[in-house]
Amino acid sequence: MSGRPWPELAHTPRHDDPYLMASVRLRRVSRGRAQDLREDLAHLYTEARRVRVGETHCGLRRTLFLRRLAADIRRPGFVLVIAETDHLVGCAFGFPLPSDGRWWFGFDGTLPCDVARLTTSGDVFAISEILVRPHRAGGELACRLQERLLTGRRASLGAALVDPADLPALAGFRSGGWQDIGTAWNPTGPPPLRALILRFAERTFGRPTEPPRPSWTRKTA
Repeated sequence: MSGRPWPELAHTPRHDDPYLMASVRLRRVSRGRAQDLREDLAHLYTEARRVRVGETHCGLRRTLFLRRLAADIRRPGFVLVIAETDHLVGCAFGFPLPSDGRWWFGFDGTLPCDVARLTTSGDVFAISEILVRPHRAGGELACRLQERLLTGRRASLGAALVDPADLPALAGFRSGGWQDIGTAWNPTGPPPLRALILRFAERTFGRPTEPPRPSWTRKTA
């Protein structure tokens, strides 16, 4: 992957700004360390998503983030990459999709054939979140986090479910080559989410005689 998929974030660094790209270190952390970092990650979430302290539902949004993080940490193959200087400035985390396709249960319509096939074969890695502290170089850092998270994964496809109200995240994914394939209903309630995929490895597949119709897709009228 190349380029800067995430839009630049409004911020003018000072000469003593610790968030300079040359000083940012990326590293993968263990599942146990991810547990220890939950509060720091929640604080990063409120900064990255510009959740103001006095904003209505601020506490709920933070709680939902922590709940999602806790669930993801328990998933097999969970990976967390953090970006830091003298403090946390960004993170990205995700996990391999289970081959039973339950992650796609809420997909509205018929899942594209290659997505269904790659899910069944265990070749899809889901990105749950990419968070970057607001900064002029935020787009470049988000790109680096995405690359590090996906590097070395046994997968041919990236997948993400994004809140349509999160316009910066949607713009970042789309400008980074992610393809919007439709709507997925949120298991915790509205709003429906946008389902995005990224083909980041080329593989050759035999052409099936009949496109599979996986049981986990929602049939349209």
